[in-house]
Amino acid sequence: MRHRLLGRTGLRVSELFFGAMSFYERDGAEATQRYRAMLDAYDEAGGNVIDTASAYGESENVLGELLVGRRDRFVLASKYTLSRDQSDPNAAGNHRKNLVLSLEESLRRLRTDYLDLYWVHLWDRQTPVEETMRALDDAVRAGKILYIGISDAPAWLVSRANTLAEWRDWTSFAALQVPYHLLRRDAERELLPMAEAFGMSVAAWGPLAGGVLSGKFTVPGGVEPGAATRVDAASLTAREHAVARAVVTVADELGARPSQVALAWTCARHAAVHPIVGASTVGQLIENLGAVDLVLPLDAIRTLEAAAEFELGFPGDFLAQCEADPWVFGTARLASRP
Repeated sequence: MRHRLLGRTGLRVSELFFGAMSFYERDGAEATQRYRAMLDAYDEAGGNVIDTASAYGESENVLGELLVGRRDRFVLASKYTLSRDQSDPNAAGNHRKNLVLSLEESLRRLRTDYLDLYWVHLWDRQTPVEETMRALDDAVRAGKILYIGISDAPAWLVSRANTLAEWRDWTSFAALQVPYHLLRRDAERELLPMAEAFGMSVAAWGPLAGGVLSGKFTVPGGVEPGAATRVDAASLTAREHAVARAVVTVADELGARPSQVALAWTCARHAAVHPIVGASTVGQLIENLGAVDLVLPLDAIRTLEAAAEFELGFPGDFLAQCEADPWVFGTARLASRP
């Protein structure tokens, strides 16, 4: 697996991130053995970023146990914002108190004294972004966090936060986490261009659309009888079925698995995107990790995107028309920026 730099930092991160949300419960020795095998498979493939959160049940505790003796070889990431105690109004949000207490709790569970990457889990409309950025910077200066990122927030807010950080010599967000896959491309409107402008890495969560793009609802025998799935095949829309079939068609043509095609598309579309892969079995994970070796031909990308109807919307499509109109910028054409 190849590695890239995290945002405008010198930290090396693998193409695929490992999502440990599936480590939600402690189900005994057998489950722990399965979790360890998954982590070992990811490590052996060259992966080095593990993504979890304070709200992912027992995930941090499980990881703390599994990473004993090898914690430093991984880029360990966790998140805060979600409630630690629903009866306590200050046990949630992006304010300083919740950050400090959530971070200490995560460090204890993960059996470490620092996090490589700490995410703001989602935008808290009630907390001034200045408070959040200063509190994160304090944690960085204290050595408890090395880098920071933000998940599930509007582009204007992230832009404002990073601009404030630049002005005040605080730590800026190096990474953005958003849902992104063939069926959900709205991040292309504002979030991905913003991330590119700030040189941010992008972690894509749910890159298989809850399993819709894995072929489980399209390939015969894709869903095991009685298996738990996030979505029901009967609830899928015509568009979702069409895109899922297109993924399977391209996979068959390339001799690949549908999940590999779906993951490879997210990487091919934007170079800074890192899909977060998760799985319930080692076999699933190994299959997903195979996406790094798959190069999608241009015709395949066109086939996939033709099935996934998407309009950029205003102002993106309007500005693209303006750039091509000589009445706006004349007939001269500038070379694209590097």
